Amino acid sequence: MTKNTTGASQALPLEGLLVADFSRVLAGPLATMTLADLGARVIKVERPGVGDDTRQWGPPFSGTGSTYFESVNRNKESICLDLGNEADRDVALELALRADIVVENFKPGGMEKLGLGYERLSRDNPGLIYASISGFGSVGGPERPGYDFIVQALGGLMSITGDAAGSPIKVGVALVDILTAKDATIGILAAVHARDETGLGRHLEVNLLSSLQGALANQGQAYLGAGVVPERMGNAHPSIAPYELLNCADGQLAIACGNDGQFRAILSVLALEEYLVDERFTTNRARVTNRPELVAMLEVRLRTRIASAWQAAFTAVGVPAGQVGTIADGLELAASLGLEPTIEVQDATGKTVGTQIRNPITWSPPLAPRTAAPPALGEHSAAVRDWLSSVGSPLLGAS
Repeated sequence: MTKNTTGASQALPLEGLLVADFSRVLAGPLATMTLADLGARVIKVERPGVGDDTRQWGPPFSGTGSTYFESVNRNKESICLDLGNEADRDVALELALRADIVVENFKPGGMEKLGLGYERLSRDNPGLIYASISGFGSVGGPERPGYDFIVQALGGLMSITGDAAGSPIKVGVALVDILTAKDATIGILAAVHARDETGLGRHLEVNLLSSLQGALANQGQAYLGAGVVPERMGNAHPSIAPYELLNCADGQLAIACGNDGQFRAILSVLALEEYLVDERFTTNRARVTNRPELVAMLEVRLRTRIASAWQAAFTAVGVPAGQVGTIADGLELAASLGLEPTIEVQDATGKTVGTQIRNPITWSPPLAPRTAAPPALGEHSAAVRDWLSSVGSPLLGAS
């Protein structure tokens, strides 16, 4: 518990919810870590001796393991269960029947074969919220492996990412997995809210391809609404200009001009007010149409000063502008703005064993963050088994 500014006790919002996490790699684990950050108890089921695939993904490795695994598995307990073994499968069943939420990303039908599908579990646990994550859904694509890179290729994201004259490029992080994790979390929280009214859970399905398509926003609607098939444009925006990287004396500067007022401010900073009446640039539509001429005109002046100087000048008049930084630069910026971008995590003894990017939600009144380090493989196996035994097994009578 933490105290808010009025002195009242403030619990994390999902305290009291139990999550049985049968997922691995990224989308499922990120969704369950989000629930854990918000107070849910998350018990992660892993294969004995192997665990989540990402425990072996590296380099890089920290002093405690794979940084990939650690990025999405804090605040969880780990139990090792061989789901091909009947006794271990019974333990998994007991855990799932006691859970408020099950999250799984087996191939569609895989959990059913183990006797851990939604229909089986919901008979004895009607309030269960069961989230299934797949690559391509359970209807026509259950046999397709769901890897972010492949979905970026098949779903069109790579076709709009990269330079116009270059090859299609994937996004620099597994963005589709991350989007799917957020969709799963949104669905789970909506189902929790609905259960508060009805007492009943439900089965949710999310898949990488649908989450990608749901995130195409203006690019997707350009095709559906206007018949335009978007193409790669590098860092330029298809509907706004200037909105791209522009060359300065020592490097490039990102400028995002969202309206005519900002464009007037750009011209004022650059002392190019004569172009205010140039019909090629008086409206956003005209600027998009005449992008090559616009960029050439701006860069003549931008090349006379270094990027940091222009960034300061544009920022002072409200024009969004920024140099391209590293991840380290981004974290330093966030810290300088008081955003507190990281947290320190502790092992079971309370020793600080690492630093992680914090959950991005800021609460007012503030909530104390949970800071348990990602678990060692099977770290909580004995404790979870003991807990399940101590609370009895009233639900396992039905088959």
